[in-house]
Amino acid sequence: MPKMKSHSGAKKRFRFTSTGKVKSKHSHKNHILTKKKSDRIRKLKGTTVVSEPDQRRIHIMLPNGRT
Repeated sequence: MPKMKSHSGAKKRFRFTSTGKVKSKHSHKNHILTKKKSDRIRKLKGTTVVSEPDQRRIHIMLPNGRT
């Protein structure tokens, strides 16, 4: 049986909390920031917890993630 491989793109984008939830950066904060309000940009800083259905998909992509 071959090794289980982690998804390389998911490794770079997601981290796990100690309870097993998935954290990620907010989207829409990379470029074309001039037209976005400063309040909106400020609210996008930091990380957010990913939704439940997406968390299931990420756990499949990162089988060794919860250690």
